[in-house]
Amino acid sequence: MIIKVLGPGCPKCKEAATLVSAVVAELNTTATVEKVTDLPEIMRLGVLSTPAVVIDGAVKCTGRIPTKDELVGWITGA
Repeated sequence: MIIKVLGPGCPKCKEAATLVSAVVAELNTTATVEKVTDLPEIMRLGVLSTPAVVIDGAVKCTGRIPTKDELVGWITGA
């Protein structure tokens, strides 16, 4: 599983990346977390508002920090 946190590096983007990494560690998964700051790549993924979370190519949320429960559900497939 590849989880991308998209954002230019603003405080909310950093908070989203920290939360995603913490949830991945807590669940003890083998997911790879990538931080994407390149605006052309973010736009190529169809995201116009950050922070955003993309899991295995599917945009899960944009323009906000996801909740821990949302992340757990997306990662575990619940």
